[in-house]
Amino acid sequence: MQTYRIPNTDLDVTRLAYGTWHLGGTWDSAPLTPDLHARADRLVHVVVEQGINMIDLADIYTRTKSDQLIGEVLRKQPGLRDKLILQEKCGIRLSDEPNAGDPGRYDFSYEHIIATVEACLKRLNTDHVEILLLHRPDPLVEPEEIARALDDLHSSGKVRYFGVSNHNIWQIELLKRYVKQPLVINQLELNLLHHYLISNGIVVNQTGYVYTESEGLLDYCRLHDIMIQAWSPVAGGKLFNPPADAPAHIQAAGRLIAQLAAEHHTTPEAIALAWLLRHPAKIQPIIGTMNADRLAESCLADSVTLSRIEWYRLLAAVHSVP
Repeated sequence: MQTYRIPNTDLDVTRLAYGTWHLGGTWDSAPLTPDLHARADRLVHVVVEQGINMIDLADIYTRTKSDQLIGEVLRKQPGLRDKLILQEKCGIRLSDEPNAGDPGRYDFSYEHIIATVEACLKRLNTDHVEILLLHRPDPLVEPEEIARALDDLHSSGKVRYFGVSNHNIWQIELLKRYVKQPLVINQLELNLLHHYLISNGIVVNQTGYVYTESEGLLDYCRLHDIMIQAWSPVAGGKLFNPPADAPAHIQAAGRLIAQLAAEHHTTPEAIALAWLLRHPAKIQPIIGTMNADRLAESCLADSVTLSRIEWYRLLAAVHSVP
């Protein structure tokens, strides 16, 4: 699989990464089952077999169980660790943790960042992760605390590089004022249905369009050597075989994806992902399927190159191009 060099790092990552959002099954305290362990083994095997070298994690994913499963795979096959780039995320605290009645919230305090990373490393059976992302912006952020936490994690060798997720331009600028390490990644929702990161760039001075906090963010990240990762890159599968009562633009996109898949002799998953890969920003989709066959079908995107006409046809199916 083709690779990208993440700017300001020595990491060469595959154009597709694998995400573990649902790897642990349910988002409750139910224990891991033999079936979940077997599924994780199979999925990691396909990841390596397909040439993917990056796994995206977060401390909250299925309430730490996703981390535990990856850690167990690495424990049983220690040789895999040197083949994989591990990316962890922290900062979201789920409701009822640590005490019943506690609200869902964000926490970028020094103590929480350090404790989260140390717990993640233990679950993953490793002494470091290559990348740590700050998961969602904390309105109560004290950037000096983040800077101190990142300094300690970096100097101790527990984290090599840092980035953010779901952050806008000014939130990144605020962090950069205090943080010494470069912020090398911004992970954002991006797919053919949630296209605003891209489409907001073509509606300058227009009315009647949806403006979001993504306005200008794509170009900002390119200008400042921040790699964009796309979470939910196929819109949770909504683009494939949409039901008859789906909105017209989703049905149109589904028909066009199926047509292009046939013309390219590939899969619908590959076409939807190739739409992101065609963008010159070198966007890295995070594939989150729990189906091993669909994972393999998604990886075919690495060998598909859409033409400019095909790329714009897909965009025009879901968004008016002025």
